[in-house]
Amino acid sequence: MTNPITPPPELVQLWVDLLPQGSTKAFTAAAQWGADQELEECCKWLQERISEGWNACHLEDLRVARRPKPPSLKEQALQDLDALLYIARKAGVFNPPENIRRALEQLDD
Repeated sequence: MTNPITPPPELVQLWVDLLPQGSTKAFTAAAQWGADQELEECCKWLQERISEGWNACHLEDLRVARRPKPPSLKEQALQDLDALLYIARKAGVFNPPENIRRALEQLDD
């Protein structure tokens, strides 16, 4: 993993083209690409260790830990509800109906 991570010229040009639209997009895309390349190199390294007797399950564990799935809409809604309930309780506004939470919890992810 000592080789420098160098993007292909076509990808660099794509990022340059994004600059007029806002540098945040270009820099975010470049950073994500670099991070993805590093993750793949880590997985290759770990794959080599597996051939030495390491447990193969760690390869997927690494990938999941470094690229977690974003929360589902259901999880986001429950987090938002918790935040609203916290604010409401602090302000003494109301006793929240628990049926909203129960309904959200019954939804599929």
